Amino acid sequence: MLEADGYEVVGEAVDGTSAVAAARELHPDVVLLDIRLPDLDGFQVAERLAVNGESPAIVLTSSRDRSDFGDDIDACPAHGFIPKSELSAEAIALLIR
Repeated sequence: MLEADGYEVVGEAVDGTSAVAAARELHPDVVLLDIRLPDLDGFQVAERLAVNGESPAIVLTSSRDRSDFGDDIDACPAHGFIPKSELSAEAIALLIR
């Protein structure tokens, strides 16, 4: 979906630890980050990526509703949250501007 809308997907990860390693190695402009991951949650991954102050634009996503995460989304260093049902290249672009 993202590639069809002009994004170049440079990497994928199956869990939070792999996501942190991939982001540090690949230096993407944007990280689309599921909140529910097998080892670390998306909030923990976003915190680890933001440590050096040079993190990519982080967009959290989930099949669950924003309200399920309380204030965690606002407290996170991510640019914001897009539910998977509303995920599109346009929604990402609007969020990271």
